[in-house]
Amino acid sequence: MTHATAPLGLGLVGCGGFGAYVLDAVAGLPGLRPTAVADPDPVRAKALGERHGVPALGSLEELLEREDVEAVAIAVPPAAHAAMATAALRAGRHVFCEKPLATTARDARAVAREAERAGRALVVDHVLRYNPLLRAVERIVAQGLLAAPRRFLFENDASDQDLGPGHWFWDRAHSGGIFVEHGVHFFDAARALLGSDPVSVRATAVRRPGGPVDMVSADVLHPGGVLASHLHSFTHAHRCERQLMRLDHGFAETRIEGWIPVRAEISAWTDEQGAEAWERLPAGAETLLHVDGFRPHGGERVSVTVERDAGSADPARGRGETRVVPHHVRAVLDLGGETRKPHVYSESVRAAVADLVRAARDGSTPVADAVAGLTAVAVAEAATLAADTGTEQPVPAPGTTYHPQESS
Repeated sequence: MTHATAPLGLGLVGCGGFGAYVLDAVAGLPGLRPTAVADPDPVRAKALGERHGVPALGSLEELLEREDVEAVAIAVPPAAHAAMATAALRAGRHVFCEKPLATTARDARAVAREAERAGRALVVDHVLRYNPLLRAVERIVAQGLLAAPRRFLFENDASDQDLGPGHWFWDRAHSGGIFVEHGVHFFDAARALLGSDPVSVRATAVRRPGGPVDMVSADVLHPGGVLASHLHSFTHAHRCERQLMRLDHGFAETRIEGWIPVRAEISAWTDEQGAEAWERLPAGAETLLHVDGFRPHGGERVSVTVERDAGSADPARGRGETRVVPHHVRAVLDLGGETRKPHVYSESVRAAVADLVRAARDGSTPVADAVAGLTAVAVAEAATLAADTGTEQPVPAPGTTYHPQESS
């Protein structure tokens, strides 16, 4: 375990755009110091090394030879994640891995087991886990102001503007496909917000005429009849991107916009006791939106409006539950609008690395740990096979072996 007073030495492998983004995001993070970077492209490695004042190396192997590298950040294309994470863990290093943890559930499971065997911290870059809005919704549910979600929906109309025909994104051997490369973020977010491991999945894939699969959808069943629906479409110009996450709480709804969310709106029906509790929510905004390692910019806001007697005082009934809820609540959680999206993204990455530092120091379990990474990949792999075969697929629990269903 890293000594509590000594900064954790971080070595980065992969000096492309995202690798540089990670190092910029964690600059000045307490308890951490970059110590080296590595990339087979010496020009990229040298440029990033000079920017952060650290040596530039040519490979992960060279990185692992350095005693001042106690943790490794992996920022390379997905196909190499599992092998690099395994090598770093076997060398006794903590690991921060860009998502997905691996491109197959088998490889992700092997990495998770290696992290457990090595006794080292592993954090997967599922940035939504470190977004203040999602963290706030989890807290509001825990407080009882919102019921646990009974339905999760996510629609992602993403850009393919920079994804030319030869880009590795379209090559399943390199990316794992859309569910694996991108969908893992939202499979993991659903697992966190619903508070349960998925059971099974049905899925559909759509291929553009004469081109690759560019649109996929999946219906993921969670315990208790809770359904999570996901759609990912890489078909838009940058300026036309749209993302919406919706949570159905029965007598309330949460809507969160953007894949890096900066605004959430909650509409809820409640009684007088609930109305009073909602009205107290803005006073605790700082605590509500707090995420360790995430630095607020000061423009965050939580506002609540309660319209009393907006509806009848007669009992209201839905899915077998009867309540008296005459008052309507509208709550807005705002991280500063679209102009703050770069800040929120960068700080979410910083918070994820801060989680790694904390876990490396005290041996605690990270929020986006190896099990989270494994489970997201397992859902993505099952969804991919379900789309390929047209057959519902089970999602194995972590630690079990995956046996796909035969197509009908």
